[in-house]
Amino acid sequence: MTFEDAIKAGKATPEEAGAIFDALDPITTDFMLGTWKGEGFNTGHPSDGMLESSGWYGKSFESVDAANPLLFKQAGTGEIFPVDPVKSKAAATKGKSIVEHRSDFEADGPKARLRMVKYRGVVTAGIIYNELPIIDQFRKVDASTLLGAMDAVGDPGTFFFVLRRAG
Repeated sequence: MTFEDAIKAGKATPEEAGAIFDALDPITTDFMLGTWKGEGFNTGHPSDGMLESSGWYGKSFESVDAANPLLFKQAGTGEIFPVDPVKSKAAATKGKSIVEHRSDFEADGPKARLRMVKYRGVVTAGIIYNELPIIDQFRKVDASTLLGAMDAVGDPGTFFFVLRRAG
């Protein structure tokens, strides 16, 4: 199965997603700079669909030391704003809407950084969250599309997602 096959089917098994990820080229941290629009990559992970249904927009990277791992889109205005991952995790457990309670969740600055990390035997760009045990790793589908793999302590498997360069 290819990335395109999985997107067309709307799903892949965790094993297929891992094989797709492994077949893609690694990227550098410089390649990540800018804003990226996120979308799901359904593998049956418990988190599939949660971000999209909550107003998730994507991620942005100002520099290797200033990353916003969660961007949300404000309902009504369409304004994009960064969210604190620690606070968003609490929102998920309480069933509270991030976009309806923006001031409770908006980040006061970057909450992650970019580094080259070794994942699944290959060195590639990754986001290291500042306050949570999470690293998102990326592989290149094409010049404007990435497949991401979130490695979070305590998660039941890898959460896969897609980023597409915005603008």
